[in-house]
Amino acid sequence: MLTPIELRHDLHQHPELALEEFRTTRILKDNISQLINHYNCRECKIHSPLKTGLVVEYSPLPESDYILLRADLDALPLKEKTDWKYQSENDYMHACGHDLHTSILYGTIKSVLQNEYEANLLFLFQPAEEAKSGAKKILAKDFLDEYEIKQAHALHVTDEYLQGNIATCPGIMFSSSTEINIDFKGKAAHIAFPENGSNALNALRLFINKSEKIIETYSQKIIFGIGKVKAGHTRNIVPDEALLQGSLRTKELSTAKSYISKLKESLREIKKQTGVNFNLHIGSQYKEVVNNNRLFGNYSTILSNSFKFIHCDMKFTAEDFGYFSAKYPSLMFWLGTGSESQDNNYGLHNPHFLPDDNIINTGINLYTEIIENHLKPA
Repeated sequence: MLTPIELRHDLHQHPELALEEFRTTRILKDNISQLINHYNCRECKIHSPLKTGLVVEYSPLPESDYILLRADLDALPLKEKTDWKYQSENDYMHACGHDLHTSILYGTIKSVLQNEYEANLLFLFQPAEEAKSGAKKILAKDFLDEYEIKQAHALHVTDEYLQGNIATCPGIMFSSSTEINIDFKGKAAHIAFPENGSNALNALRLFINKSEKIIETYSQKIIFGIGKVKAGHTRNIVPDEALLQGSLRTKELSTAKSYISKLKESLREIKKQTGVNFNLHIGSQYKEVVNNNRLFGNYSTILSNSFKFIHCDMKFTAEDFGYFSAKYPSLMFWLGTGSESQDNNYGLHNPHFLPDDNIINTGINLYTEIIENHLKPA
């Protein structure tokens, strides 16, 4: 069976996209089965609520509640540029550290089995965090409703904080996120006779201006980031098609819904003004991650004894762990991987992002300390 570091190397070389994590799931299932057999764990079961991902149940205590620990599996459609020995062998990349999250949770299972902890635990290896709302999908299956889950935890690596530092906060930690795609449908015409066409690019431009004006009407911070635009076919034809792809970040999902409603109204106004039709599509939508105040108060004291603990602010990054935090008392952490030299810190979703292997043991120690707060080894 693989060590946690060996597992990280394997997963990093073979990243898979959301809901396509079949090899990742197979590797995990094979190695966790070997761990269970090696430690003769009769209290362990492996479940497969979805086609990819899995849940490992550890239940030595009958009629008792559970702690849920979650890791995410999927990678990004990004070509790696690290030149690492274990660099991705395909056109995808674990540029958000999910290979580390998975290896940390795998290593935590090994630690639990070694120490025979007297606590009921669920280890969730979740698919589709980057896209397609894997958390929402597993909750929709009602599988977790069979368990009385007392609290839920997750971590996320980042080089924003120095290696080994832990950061979290009470209340909202991650913003809500909404994927927005808009197709503009106009009418082509020769560029010399624009009056004969309906310019989809102009409609897109007007929309961007209006979207920025709408943000100014809100008292709280809103980010509507536009990552991709595309229009037209050739230089001397009025563009009859235009595409916009963006991501909306708001402190709370309710604010996002209000903003989207105003975007729709502006699109209807633009249609009247330009004659360009539109199709607005809402993609993956993630709730804000809300940390439980009681759990924060408890663990900020406990973990400060073992880690450099930072009380951070809310970030406009997003995480579908928000769906778990809406259902269970939860506490999520940033796990720092940064270097003193800023030249070596690239940030998440960057083709050069490559935390060190040794952060895996730090993550395992974090999770085992959470577990040990509730119990002692048998």
